[in-house]
Amino acid sequence: MSERNVKLKLAYDGTEFYGWQLQPSHRTVQGLVQGRLREMLGEPVELAGAGRTDAGVHASGQVASFRTESQIPMEAFTKGLNAILPPDVRVLSGEEVPPEFHAQKSALGKAYRYQIFVGEVCPPFQYRYVHHEARPLDAEAMRKGAALLEGEHDFSAFQSTGSDVKTSVRTIHKAEILEAKGLLEFRIEGSGFLRHMVRTAVGTLLEVGRGANPPEWVQEILEGRSRAAAGPTAPAKGLFLVRVDYPPEAGGKA
Repeated sequence: MSERNVKLKLAYDGTEFYGWQLQPSHRTVQGLVQGRLREMLGEPVELAGAGRTDAGVHASGQVASFRTESQIPMEAFTKGLNAILPPDVRVLSGEEVPPEFHAQKSALGKAYRYQIFVGEVCPPFQYRYVHHEARPLDAEAMRKGAALLEGEHDFSAFQSTGSDVKTSVRTIHKAEILEAKGLLEFRIEGSGFLRHMVRTAVGTLLEVGRGANPPEWVQEILEGRSRAAAGPTAPAKGLFLVRVDYPPEAGGKA
């Protein structure tokens, strides 16, 4: 019986999860989905994810992959998995992919969104998915600061202290601030991201929006490469992994 390589697109509310990555004593997305797959297929499953979202971070476009000998039709497969998963995790789609595909290693880039509610009172049905700023923010200043993140830079100042990576150089294709219905949205797309990089960028831009520093401060932080010089790490609950990009032969954008 031939082995299949399966790619899943997942969405989840990260509020009740201790992040994506499997941890024996905590509820994680990887641990939950992998366990349900083993239960459904009756065989060992090793689930790989495109990105290790932190505790409290959400996803509307996470991608995972695994290998299986099961010949269950893909439609029945995704419906069956959703039937045994809790409501805060959904399988949006599933497809069989070439043997060489790997959710993390095949990825070309990712896109994230960070939501900020600006207003005195944050609606109770939004608080789990936004960072709340009671006072007005200078969106135009934040927009100018965000634009300085675009391009290839050493993002040492925007990664969590103690990170163990070969290089902190990353390429950001787009970084922008959008306004819609009381929300400010920070949208960023790039070839890759360091741990806490997006949330630190948001914390830095919030300082700009509050008037504590000018937009040019972002450039100074990039050049200084010191985490201590950047803004605080913004709360996890406003962050969403919205898309993972792959080569056309591996399914393109997911």
